[in-house]
Amino acid sequence: MALFDVIQYDGDNGTFLWKHPSEDFNILSQLIVHQSQEAVFLKDGRVLDLFGPGRYTLDSDNLPLLSALVNLPFGGTSPFHCEVYFINKSDQMAIKWGTDSKVEYLEPTYRFPIQIGACGEMSLRVRDSYKLLTRLVGVDDVLTREGLSRHFRSAVITRVKTCLAQYMRESGVSIFEIDSHLEALSQKLQEQLAPDFEEYGLSLERFYVMTVLKPEEDPTYRKLKDLYFRQYADIAEAELRQRVSAIDQATAAQKLTAQAKAMAEKRSIEGYTYQQERTLDVAEAMAGSGGAGALGSMGMELGIMTGVSRQVGQVIDSVLRTPASPPPGTVPPPAASAAAPAEGAAAFCGNCGHAFAGSENFCPKCGGKRSRP
Repeated sequence: MALFDVIQYDGDNGTFLWKHPSEDFNILSQLIVHQSQEAVFLKDGRVLDLFGPGRYTLDSDNLPLLSALVNLPFGGTSPFHCEVYFINKSDQMAIKWGTDSKVEYLEPTYRFPIQIGACGEMSLRVRDSYKLLTRLVGVDDVLTREGLSRHFRSAVITRVKTCLAQYMRESGVSIFEIDSHLEALSQKLQEQLAPDFEEYGLSLERFYVMTVLKPEEDPTYRKLKDLYFRQYADIAEAELRQRVSAIDQATAAQKLTAQAKAMAEKRSIEGYTYQQERTLDVAEAMAGSGGAGALGSMGMELGIMTGVSRQVGQVIDSVLRTPASPPPGTVPPPAASAAAPAEGAAAFCGNCGHAFAGSENFCPKCGGKRSRP
């Protein structure tokens, strides 16, 4: 096998681990480790040295364990045999996962058995290169994202099935509401799956449940789904009617307020007040009523109702003091005689019984004085 003077990674970014095709190298070869990578030297399955990002000239100082193991000479170039693995330590995102079958459980809200599954994505990163090499890779030359998914498929499916049913049962979340709880469900699953990956030197950076698979083909499920959404549609419709009614009432109140403000501005411009306007209305009503008694009654009632009894009273008083004109063609009653008996005087003479005709003080027949009580 040819000897390589430059040792570097020759894979894509979607690979977790890549083994260099050569196992024979020269002392003073150049080792190039890219950012977010580590290079690990193994001899007979034993990790000898690990290099982070940078450029290195391999010699006995850089490879002390290898030098002690194979007795590398100091100075000059000489070949040595070992395995070199490049570990990609960047986040490997959008690694897909999914349950291979559905899990059956009793729906907590409607108490009927259904079968559900789930699928989504996760993000992984190599945290410990030594654990990854010794506990997972073995003799493989390449570890891709697909290969890693196959390694953890059984663990992921088992955890997801168990946790999904347990979460829905304990939280009381309905199958029709689970989509709004995917974030909480994803976090719970990440917490439960993280130790399984850490055991192999991997860090579960993110775990997403993107879809909970529901039994859409099940007639019972479809019937309950229709019932559920119809129930919430009725509630939403009732709430909408209440809001519309409240808006209508607020609009009517605002309209009345605007009309009142407009009328107040009109009175202010024309120079009168509301009390004066009501007084004029009462006066006009009395002028057209045709009877003083009715006018007085109307004025008193309106005065009390509007709080302007004083002004109305003044108007009524002025109307009552002015005699009402008799209707056309009516003969006025005869005026009272100016010679009417004085108030309290006797109508007949106490001496002779003569009837007084007017307000005389002495009897014209006998001359006797008119008695007064």
